[in-house]
This record gives sequence, C-alpha cells and structure tokens, in this order.
Amino acid sequence: MKSLIALVSGLLLACSAFAAIDTLQFDSPAQEQQYRQITESLRCPKCQNNSIADSNAMIAGDMRLKVYQLMKQGQSKQQITDYMVARYGNFVSYQPPLTASTLILWAGPLLFVLLGALLIMVRSRKSLPDQQTPPDAAEQQRLDKLLKNNRKSS
Repeated sequence: MKSLIALVSGLLLACSAFAAIDTLQFDSPAQEQQYRQITESLRCPKCQNNSIADSNAMIAGDMRLKVYQLMKQGQSKQQITDYMVARYGNFVSYQPPLTASTLILWAGPLLFVLLGALLIMVRSRKSLPDQQTPPDAAEQQRLDKLLKNNRKSS
C-alpha cells in the first residue's frame, strides 16, 4: 500500500515538473535570443524581484506567452515592452521612465543619502563642545579661593 502511494505521488510530481517547461518554437536563434532578452527585462508583478523569465508565477507564464505571441506577430522589442507597460504599469519595467509618478524611484536614493548626510552633520555639531568664554574677574577670584582651600586641606 505504501509503495502504491509513493508511486502515485511520484507520478503526480513528475507530471507537474513537465508542465512548467515552456515549449516554444522560434523561427531563428536570433528570435529566441530576443525573446530571452525581453523576458529578462520585464519584472514579474507578483514576485516583484524576479524577471518573468525567472518566475514560476502563473502571471509570469501568461506574460511570457504574450511576449511570444507578440513576437510571432512581428512586433519589435519596444512595442512589446510598451504593451506590457500599458497593461501592467511602469512597475514591470526594470528601467521605468522619469515621470511625476516615478520621480520618487529616481530621486529617492539621492534624497535618502542627502538626508543622512544632513543628519550626521547636525548630530556632529551638537556633540562638539561649545567655545568657552574665559571667566570674568569675580568668577576667577572664586576659583582661586577654591584652589587655595583645596591646597590647604591636602
């Protein structure tokens, strides 16, 4: 009984492994190379840190298939990228255009570094000892008196 369960489980796992392989036919090696470049330049909306070429998410599979279909229709790399951006937003591009909505993506790291430098400068100025003014005459007399008393007691 246990061996039958193991056999059925093994067959099910083997079938799912075959389902994940893309079997796409290309007209030329150049077209296949272009397909790989496009799928590596588009980000998976679900995984967010993987390209659609690396992702196993269903939406990435759908996007790969759409890239293949658009390539078969004769569309260029730019047209395919524009289609994906129009459908999924600028997020799918690893190099989003500079627009008002993506400005924080471009300026964010620079602002973070500048704010960090400003914070360091402000904190270092606070920790510096203030310039001390010399004591006035009355204060000097009081200090001298304390020193004399201290010398007498020791």
